[in-house]
Amino acid sequence: MASQAASTVSPVPSLREVAIEWGRIGCIGFGGPPAHISLLRGLCVERRGWIRDEEFERAIAATSMLPGPASTQMSIWCAWRLRGTAGALVGGACFIVPGLVLILALAAAFLASSPPDWLRGAGAGAGAAVAAVAVQAGFGLAPPVWRRSSPHERRRAVAYAVAGGAAAALVGPWLVLVLIACGLVELMWRGAARVAHAHGWPLILAAAGSTGGLGALCWTAFKVGALAFGGGFVIIPLMQGDAVHQYHWMTSGQFVNAVALGQVTPGPVTHTVAAVGYAAAGVGGGLLAALVAFAPSFAFILIGADRFDRMLRNPRFRAFLGGAAPAAIGAIIGSAVPLTRSLGETWQYFVLAAAAVWLLALRRGVVSVLLVAGLAGAVAALVGAPLPR
Repeated sequence: MASQAASTVSPVPSLREVAIEWGRIGCIGFGGPPAHISLLRGLCVERRGWIRDEEFERAIAATSMLPGPASTQMSIWCAWRLRGTAGALVGGACFIVPGLVLILALAAAFLASSPPDWLRGAGAGAGAAVAAVAVQAGFGLAPPVWRRSSPHERRRAVAYAVAGGAAAALVGPWLVLVLIACGLVELMWRGAARVAHAHGWPLILAAAGSTGGLGALCWTAFKVGALAFGGGFVIIPLMQGDAVHQYHWMTSGQFVNAVALGQVTPGPVTHTVAAVGYAAAGVGGGLLAALVAFAPSFAFILIGADRFDRMLRNPRFRAFLGGAAPAAIGAIIGSAVPLTRSLGETWQYFVLAAAAVWLLALRRGVVSVLLVAGLAGAVAALVGAPLPR
């Protein structure tokens, strides 16, 4: 059915062509979701005419409302639209795998027992800028949520954002419950759902994760993939409490390094979960974490893509998102607090201040600031500056 619809626009690509083109985007997709969406639009709408522009725009609107990495879901949707289930699996995998391989290789280098000082310095420098990146990401997500809210809803949205920010700063491991609670409160406020039918599966999964081991890793990865309302960067507060404080897979410094790696590698920032998985259980842990984190994106598209129009009109879904999304944005901004606390050396605060000016005042790109911060950290290490333990 998807193939027949696509054929009215332009000849349908083969699975081999999907693999090549989506793999190319996975290799050159630096810069986060805006860059990924631009590359997908250029390929599918502008150059090849495989998908109509209005259909592409509706898919963007729908995936932006789903939890998890929106640009990954768009890459899966575009491939599904052209080649059905097989296309979704091939295209989504080819988009994800290049960055996944790279971040696992980098994680192995940065998390080695005795990496060279210049490499530790580069990680410390790039990691120092991550708090500024989080603030920029949060403020970047806020305007669309604000515009689609009524004046009365905006007051509640601010309250949800404050709750999310406080949760990210104070009770990181339980942040997901705050996000869900904000969604349910808005659902009740608008009278859009019967709360008695709210599901308890997040609590069940959280209980499984509390046992530690691979169950905990799967719970952490699942939160990243299925409960990250508000965009990819909300994974930071969802993971930090588990990875650093509850299960001690990484130090605070190693975690901010992992976030920086997720930003400078191509593909979705959700790849950061693979670095956390590597710290927890080696290469197998990294692959398992990535599989669990990205599986919901495939499920959302394969199960719900042909229902996007109904989803966009569904008052219950929109009401829940009206509470969860502002809370997630607040959580992204609030994550800057523990990220800043994790810095161990004075020179890192100067790097953070410079990164904040670069991103928030000069409005420059994230990848460039992380690369410059990493270079500054490497130079600092080479001239004998103290490095975080």
